[in-house]
Amino acid sequence: MFGYRPDGKKIKNIDPIQRIMPHIMRHRHDSQNLTQYDCPCEPIDAFIRSEAEKGEVYNYMHVVIASLVRLIALFPRTNRFIMNGRIYQRNCIQISFVVKKGLSSEAPDTTVKIDFTGHESISEVRDMINAEIQKNNNMDANNGTDKLARLITYTPNFVIGFLVGTIKWLDKHGLLPGAILKVSPFHTTCFITNLKSIKGPSIYHHLYDFGNTGMFFSMGKESMVPVVQGKEIAIGKRLPLWIVTDERFCDGFYFVSALKQLRILLADPARMAERLENLTEDTQVIDKHSLRK
Repeated sequence: MFGYRPDGKKIKNIDPIQRIMPHIMRHRHDSQNLTQYDCPCEPIDAFIRSEAEKGEVYNYMHVVIASLVRLIALFPRTNRFIMNGRIYQRNCIQISFVVKKGLSSEAPDTTVKIDFTGHESISEVRDMINAEIQKNNNMDANNGTDKLARLITYTPNFVIGFLVGTIKWLDKHGLLPGAILKVSPFHTTCFITNLKSIKGPSIYHHLYDFGNTGMFFSMGKESMVPVVQGKEIAIGKRLPLWIVTDERFCDGFYFVSALKQLRILLADPARMAERLENLTEDTQVIDKHSLRK
């Protein structure tokens, strides 16, 4: 209430134009910017092979999520969200993704969310992902998201609509309990869909108006494509990363700089072998008066 939320801090030191943008574009579906990056696979494959020789197992999902965690730690304004016309800095880095509960088309999905500090090395990110998948990839697994969805859907359809509407109203006014925010995969820094795992093409996935997700990354099936190397054309392996972002919480220059950093990290995943000791601070979270002292 009054701008206070359990999952983020309201940004006070902000330019007038940026402050007014959430009132001009009131919804995420009309604030979306779309871009794509055909990521070279050769450096990722080389890293995976090199680590396999040491007995360490990595896959593309590990590398991409680790790169996003490191990117957000270095560019903290990408960890913002919009709610009720206000811009907030999220309290931690959160990544959501879908886990299949079985190896069949009939097996249900569940959605998980992992909290990161930003300090994590790529091996720590991998271990956290593996642990979460292990907990949720069997038919008997029930995480907090499953329990909340089941509780709501036990009711008649008109009651479901009322309950979801109530949750959205509470969320808008900062009154949604922390217990719900903790299990909601829609209150997250970034949502990732791994269509590569089912050999599907990448897609531009919309941002949800429910919750406060500000970025959506889609991984598609890699393919062999013509690439320019110097003055010659060769065949290269590329992973399609299609990205949708909420343009309102930081400017285009900052977003572009962040995506350039993502390219650097994916071009050399070994950069993330060590923990990031010093996190970059979002100085706009600090009140103007404290900056003058």
